[in-house]
Amino acid sequence: MPEGDTVLQTARRLDAALAGQVLTVCDLRVPRFATSDLTGRTVLGVIARGKHLLSRFEGGLTLHSHLRMEGAWRVYDRGERWRGGPSHQIRAVLSTAEHTAVGYRLPDLELLRTEDEGQVVGHLGPDLLGSDWNPEAALRNLLADPDRRVGDALLDQRNLAGIGNVYMCELCFMARATPWLPVGELPPPLAIRLVSTARQLLQANRDRPMRTTTGATKALRGRTRERLFVYGRAGRPCLRCRTPIRVADREDRPTYWCPHCQSGPTA
Repeated sequence: MPEGDTVLQTARRLDAALAGQVLTVCDLRVPRFATSDLTGRTVLGVIARGKHLLSRFEGGLTLHSHLRMEGAWRVYDRGERWRGGPSHQIRAVLSTAEHTAVGYRLPDLELLRTEDEGQVVGHLGPDLLGSDWNPEAALRNLLADPDRRVGDALLDQRNLAGIGNVYMCELCFMARATPWLPVGELPPPLAIRLVSTARQLLQANRDRPMRTTTGATKALRGRTRERLFVYGRAGRPCLRCRTPIRVADREDRPTYWCPHCQSGPTA
């Protein structure tokens, strides 16, 4: 599932291509909105809210989409060949005189009044990349259920919005706690640092084409440097202690951790 930084980058690309332009084509390929047509309306802008995308149009309408695991928006120049997937995977086509935005494999796509956006994003906690960021509120949300596992609490978008599975695994490693540790067992200074580190990581990666949590952004002496501490590194040596990284399936999501560096229950 895309993380908040990826969704923000998607919103920026869509906004750069569509904002201020008049739609010449609007094709929503979902049964509920198949007859809806925004052709002739000006695109006011596209923003990200946590992992949600909100495309706003004149006349007080918003197209809400969520990428979840497989979804993607691709932007093409006029006349450029579409390469995001087969046509049966297309769920939305928005064209202007110069660009076309195509939404592939979008599991959530709905048209609603802009004034009703709260119905789809009002439940979200403070946005790690948004103007509403509030670390105190995020910390209170995170610790509201002391018995809940750290990994689950971080992934719950009602607590703080923008963390996905990659950042969850990386944050737990950086906090030296396994994702299965009850969040109430985190020492208060560590819980505070967990929230601040989450903000720092997403802010640092919001403009990068390749995400990194280790600080590595380029090769060193011709060798690839590890960009992540644990995610996707099952069986490979921990960058801190050289113990092999482990992986377990947790609710259909792979969870990575170092059994030596991270304390707490395991799968």
